[in-house]
Amino acid sequence: METKQTDILNIDDVKLLVDDFYEKIRNNELLSPIFNGVIKDNWPAHLERMYGFWQTLLLEVPAYSGTPFLKHAKLPIAKEHFDTWIGLFNETVDAHFTGEKASEAKWRAARMSEMFQYKLDYYKNNPAQPLI
Repeated sequence: METKQTDILNIDDVKLLVDDFYEKIRNNELLSPIFNGVIKDNWPAHLERMYGFWQTLLLEVPAYSGTPFLKHAKLPIAKEHFDTWIGLFNETVDAHFTGEKASEAKWRAARMSEMFQYKLDYYKNNPAQPLI
């Protein structure tokens, strides 16, 4: 049975996006060792944080506060990891959603990826350490 795609409209949509996306991450040859190595058996807590993060960004519900970059600052990640991450994210959005919020989700993920890469490159090439 084929379902009609809609936009990301509520928390159930956010959960579908996050759950499917991270299932892809957990099964990806490049990304799974990093994510599983850091998150270990705390996936339920991580997914809850990600529900709040994307709910805050896309639905303007204040469900997340924090600084995501700091948790990623010392991970062994490079451009290929970000490229894979954004590819899986866009694939997941496109598989389930269409519309303004779906486009915004992809736009925000791309900007986040660019910002993280820029900051990681900066800290790799400068003696300063990220404020943790």
